[in-house]
Amino acid sequence: MFLSIIILTYNETVNLPACLTSLQALNAEIFIVDSGSSDNTVEIAKQAGCQVFIHPWENYAKQLNWALENLPISTPWVMRLDADECLTSKLVNELKYVLPKTPDQITGYQVKRRVFFMGRWIRYGGYYPTWLLRVWRNGLGTCEQRWMDEHILLTEGKVANLKYDIIDDNQKGLTFWTDKHNRYADREVKDLLSMPDDQDDLISSTQSSQAGKRRWLKKNFYARSPLFLRAFLYFLTRYIIGLGFLDGIQGLIFHFLQGFWYRFLVDAKIYEITRKRN
Repeated sequence: MFLSIIILTYNETVNLPACLTSLQALNAEIFIVDSGSSDNTVEIAKQAGCQVFIHPWENYAKQLNWALENLPISTPWVMRLDADECLTSKLVNELKYVLPKTPDQITGYQVKRRVFFMGRWIRYGGYYPTWLLRVWRNGLGTCEQRWMDEHILLTEGKVANLKYDIIDDNQKGLTFWTDKHNRYADREVKDLLSMPDDQDDLISSTQSSQAGKRRWLKKNFYARSPLFLRAFLYFLTRYIIGLGFLDGIQGLIFHFLQGFWYRFLVDAKIYEITRKRN
């Protein structure tokens, strides 16, 4: 085995089978770190031959770093994957071919994430391709401590890009999606109200210009724009200028909810906090 995959889970009976099926041809060691599921997540993982560990949840960064520090990973490469994500067969073949032949100076790989919503690939609105550092050499990567938009930071080496995609296709439905984004909004508020000056420098030093550029724009432009107005402008930028309307009715729902409703909710929570303080 040349690759270990870490999947953090909590009540993922609906999503996990497809995720694990996509990994079968990879011949990777799969570690499941569960935070107390009450459904069949753990049983599904064990039946698939995964190594299962239980650890209480604090936030994503702490959970992943706990996994990196405590799991018995012996392979030269590590990959992070969410339970609602799958690897395309082309990416599986690419990993099997590329990783054993990677030169020493390359210590991490980015992949493109292809998001599906209500069965449709969201291709526009600046949402594809989104490059994410998901594969790195064992011992050289840690997750930055943030409440939202966590990235893997490498201690040395260079990052290269893989050609093929990860598929993000959560099957839990719209009610789960909105509940999750309500929780995300609480975390986003914490990040926006306590954003250190060096975050964009950290991310740009170990990842692509895309991740660094987005972090810089969020910190230096979006975070300094007027509450509520910025949510309107962001949605219009995604939906009109970014051609999000080409994603059809599913795209209208997605871009409106993720690009406007979610951002407006974050601002409303910030307004509530500052109003109470004053």
